[in-house]
Amino acid sequence: MRFAPPVISATLPCKLLESVTVIITTQAVLRPILSYITPTTKVKPAPDTLPEPSAEEQQRSRLLCAAIEQACAQNGGAISFAQYMQMALYQPGLGYYSHGSQKFGASGDFITAAEVSPLFAQCLARQIIEISQPLDAFSILEFGAGSGVMAADILLELESQDVLPEVYQILEVSAELRQRQQDTIASRAPQLLARVVWLDDLPTNFVGVVLANEVLDAMPVECFRRRGDVIEQMQIRFEGGNLCSHYCPADEAVSSAVAAIEQRREARLPDNYCSELNLFHRPWLEALFQSIERGTVLLIDYGYGVNEYYHPERSLGTLMCHYQHRSHPDPLWCPGVQDITSYVDFSEVAHAAVDAGFEILGYTSQAAFLMSAGLAELHQEQVSDDVLVQVKLAQQIKTLTLPSEMGERFKVMGLGKGCDEVLRGFAMSDLRNRL
Repeated sequence: MRFAPPVISATLPCKLLESVTVIITTQAVLRPILSYITPTTKVKPAPDTLPEPSAEEQQRSRLLCAAIEQACAQNGGAISFAQYMQMALYQPGLGYYSHGSQKFGASGDFITAAEVSPLFAQCLARQIIEISQPLDAFSILEFGAGSGVMAADILLELESQDVLPEVYQILEVSAELRQRQQDTIASRAPQLLARVVWLDDLPTNFVGVVLANEVLDAMPVECFRRRGDVIEQMQIRFEGGNLCSHYCPADEAVSSAVAAIEQRREARLPDNYCSELNLFHRPWLEALFQSIERGTVLLIDYGYGVNEYYHPERSLGTLMCHYQHRSHPDPLWCPGVQDITSYVDFSEVAHAAVDAGFEILGYTSQAAFLMSAGLAELHQEQVSDDVLVQVKLAQQIKTLTLPSEMGERFKVMGLGKGCDEVLRGFAMSDLRNRL
């Protein structure tokens, strides 16, 4: 099972969208890339643990490799890992999230909590109801809504409780995913489709609830290594037509970020320690804060606090790749065909959020949040004499809450602007002391 990030182009602030916006590739876009392909441009063979990509996937990956090779040539021979990850996932028409192949669910590469069970979205809806009570009117803003399942199920639960938002906004710039989301909502909640609006940019003077489910992990990361007193960062280049990586002295941004990590840990990272860090979280949170007049932000993602994330025994980082529900550690294999992701350093997110102006309202595991938000009550409401239904519900709850599944790996963080209410989702357990 893979826990998926949504499209990054729907998650970054407007200042960053220019470099990662997903568009439909035209011949005008492809022509300079096609002219750059050489006989030496290669795609790695699939590891033994992975299925062989289709001929169409391999051809698309070759085109993307050519674009990456061109970017390396234009940048003095190499690009940073974050630049490579951005292209591998979001290059117009070629990146993993930029083309129309199936990514979500059993027929794709991964499954999200919202697709595991409607109970996930229903619990979020119960929390949204509590947040909305002091507001005269409210809206919901969801970043990168994936297949649209979570949006549909939240709206259905809010409708059942007679607490619908004025508008449900989805910030999504991928035309293919917008259409998929529209189709999903039209199928599951046709009477509520008119309440949904798709945005190209952050709204202004927003009042309500912001949802970011598996958004932070979708942003490109920089890979780094400590070698004695020197911090190095990974770069990507081509050698003999093959993608390869190497380390070089880190730039100021990466060096400063590693220094902040070590300061929070109150200890220097071990020699030859490798990991990753994210430089996109801070500008994203700053832009989000500016767009909100009064609201609560719920961040849901897999990750750790700084001491767990950069534990001495986690010396190879958290970067992982996913293809057809199989995981492996090689991000240079078949770019554009596989997902690339890393865990979230929630301590860094908390510091960036406070610096932006937010108040941290809570931080806990997904299991504790769902239980506090009413998971048991929702399950009781759906009790049935049908044994198969009950078995299915039980399995869904296990997947959402067991430590070996999503329950502990996923965390929920609440941020507030202009509101300081205690949220029910953090009543059972609040782990802010771990940040």
